[in-house]
Amino acid sequence: KRLPQAIIIGVKKGGTRALLEFLRVHPDVRAVGAEPHFFDRNYERGLAWYRDLMPRTLEGQITMEKTPSYFVTKEAPARISSMSKGTKLIVVVRDPVTRAISDYTQTLSKKPDIPTFESLTFKNRTTGLIDTSWSAIQIGIYAKHLENWLLHFPIGQILFVSGERLISDPAGELGRVQDFLGLKRIITDKHFYFNKTKGFPCLKKAEGSSKPHCLGKTKGRTHPDIDQEVVQRLRDFYRPFNMKFYQMTGQDFGWD
Repeated sequence: KRLPQAIIIGVKKGGTRALLEFLRVHPDVRAVGAEPHFFDRNYERGLAWYRDLMPRTLEGQITMEKTPSYFVTKEAPARISSMSKGTKLIVVVRDPVTRAISDYTQTLSKKPDIPTFESLTFKNRTTGLIDTSWSAIQIGIYAKHLENWLLHFPIGQILFVSGERLISDPAGELGRVQDFLGLKRIITDKHFYFNKTKGFPCLKKAEGSSKPHCLGKTKGRTHPDIDQEVVQRLRDFYRPFNMKFYQMTGQDFGWD
């Protein structure tokens, strides 16, 4: 059992579960199924506890885990860096407006009596002041969170995966991830088929199985209809942050 050499650090509702499940098809990737939440919630348990959660690996295999809340956790960059400065980090990002609605949809499925998306979005609806303290909105200010990581890691050690392209071209994005991790490009388009009902790609064969595998029913939920004016307000709010994020990463994600 080894400490992870690569971690999917974010973002919530970006496509991290899909990425991990796709990566696990690779014979040289071994990953923890559940989110360990070590660098945000369980840090005081120590590295030995963390290492013990990891799967056993053979020489040449990569140990991985994913906990999407790391990206927005203030202490996480320093903690991961002190474990190993060489840790490779992967962030799956997605249009912050869609991501916020998806986040809200997930909460709504667990607590049907929460206030509307529109009322949670604004501190004050009349002035149109957006409530950045609401986590659904806060998480999508990617540029701000990234600044925190760049104090501890060079940008070349962080791979940014497009949540949109993970759906439209899973093999293409997986190719980039395999290159970044120094793996042979084994996962290709022959591993995927598009599931029209779900609206996203599924694996023809999951890890250790011969049956097709789609993500569970909690994935690809139908979003509620959100007032278009509110959506537009959010687009305007995120635009400068998105532009800054494109500059920082050298990648245009095409959200605007």
